[in-house]
Amino acid sequence: MNTLDDPQLQTVLQRLHAAAADDAARWAARREQQATGQLPQDEGLVRMGEFYLAVSPDEGRLLYLLARATRARRMVEFGASYGVSTLYLGAAARDNGGHLVTTEAHPDKCRALRANLAQAGLADCVTLLEGDALQTLADRTEPVDLLLLDGWKSLYLPLLRLLRPRLGEGALVLADNVDHAAAQDYVAAVRAPDSGFLTHLMGDLSVSVCL
Repeated sequence: MNTLDDPQLQTVLQRLHAAAADDAARWAARREQQATGQLPQDEGLVRMGEFYLAVSPDEGRLLYLLARATRARRMVEFGASYGVSTLYLGAAARDNGGHLVTTEAHPDKCRALRANLAQAGLADCVTLLEGDALQTLADRTEPVDLLLLDGWKSLYLPLLRLLRPRLGEGALVLADNVDHAAAQDYVAAVRAPDSGFLTHLMGDLSVSVCL
């Protein structure tokens, strides 16, 4: 079974990848507007609302392959944005007979993500938790076979610590964009000799296996 090649899903993925390709131009335009005083030097959630911050098609297929190869059935994603990586992991969840729990703080992105999941035919395989992931994931107790960290980099380590009791031996932890300065405490933690993880860096992607 390979849901990733389903035409319904591919239509949504192609639309999202095309929109995400304009992120660089949107960043440049915003920086120019801020430099000229047309926009405030804003930071945080509102600023991120217009950006897809998406994985590439190759990165998405890698996520799908890793999830399928490890037969992960219970997956958690931190930072769905508009749902590009969510769709790849959701497809793997369906094919593995499992379920994905994803998180997103931005209300507009949550609305768009729900629509994207429905259009892709994956709404039954994915649960979206809207709000601060440190809060929305705090009361969940089910084991986690695969964890993807792809939101605010400064929250990678706090979220790993929150979810660590739910990660059993052989669980996979993926963290994207770990070349960011705010992710360096996370990288140091998972690469420490007594971390309980075996970690390999693939460019800006950190891949860890729980020991």
